[in-house]
Amino acid sequence: MPPDLRFLFAHPAHLIAFGFGSGLAPKAPGTVGTVLGLPLFWLIAVTASSLSNQLILLVAAFLLGIWACSRTGRALGVADHGGMVWDEIVAFALVLLFTPAGWLWIATAFALFRLFDILKPWPIRLADTHLKNGFGVMFDDLLAAGYAIAVIKGAQWLV
Repeated sequence: MPPDLRFLFAHPAHLIAFGFGSGLAPKAPGTVGTVLGLPLFWLIAVTASSLSNQLILLVAAFLLGIWACSRTGRALGVADHGGMVWDEIVAFALVLLFTPAGWLWIATAFALFRLFDILKPWPIRLADTHLKNGFGVMFDDLLAAGYAIAVIKGAQWLV
């Protein structure tokens, strides 16, 4: 039986792992979840003014995701269920920390992150295949974020 609202509210880990319900989207839950990276980024930006403090908050969100995705994956019997989108949320918020201001840059960052998350170039596919449970769920998206940040920084240098 697919996860539903009842499952979502059965445990706080499920609510977090499923991106407060965005992971229940019937189509492209990873893309829908990625959108929530923007409000998480804004929350972090207004909460912590320095980059180092913002990164500390993202590390905390990453660690929270390891726990939530592990617990939720065990409950579902699927280590990396497609509805678990906390990994996309946190990783996209990280990309936004290194993205210049402006909607065109944000849209580019979104497209790049989704591209690398979906295509999984080396070593993302390797990590996705070999790392399991909460850490594996979170880590491959961290690598996709790294690719997106590298391309954004390269484009920023060229512009």
